[in-house]
Amino acid sequence: MTFPALKTERLLLSELTVDDKAALFMLFSNPSVVEYYDLDVFQEHDQAASLIALFKARYDEQQGIRWAIRLTSSGQLIGTCGFNSWSSKMRSAVIGYELHPEFWRQGYCEEAVRAIIAAGFAGALACGELNRIQADTIPGNHASESLLLRLGFKEEGLRRECGYWKNKFHDLKCFGLLRSEFKKL
Repeated sequence: MTFPALKTERLLLSELTVDDKAALFMLFSNPSVVEYYDLDVFQEHDQAASLIALFKARYDEQQGIRWAIRLTSSGQLIGTCGFNSWSSKMRSAVIGYELHPEFWRQGYCEEAVRAIIAAGFAGALACGELNRIQADTIPGNHASESLLLRLGFKEEGLRRECGYWKNKFHDLKCFGLLRSEFKKL
């Protein structure tokens, strides 16, 4: 099964490989990147290799997909994005994304996430044509909430103490986007 690469004006979204281990370590060893994430700050390069293996296994088992976000100009990995999980039966998926802080506030994340949403709603992925895409944020993650709202997501509610990581419970704000809403944008 061929991993689907996506191109945008400034980005290439492609498969993560073991060659990305150092760049992925740099990304996830940054406390700002994982502040709202369900991962601790990486301490060892092997953690990056394990994450790459996890993303590969999810794709191989058709449970989700994660792309490397690369600058087309240099091929540099600046983040990742994808569907953390999907249900072909329910025609829905949950997205996630992160960028290295050096590339924040330059429109890269919006460009990448818009591309994966379009691919999901167009039926261009193994999950088939999606009808709903969901995203969850921790209250206070204003940058992520703002991104989702710009992309047409609607805030649907707060799930109290729905997540547990870093030794504490977290409320999660739920955002949803329907294919019919995305077509109107």
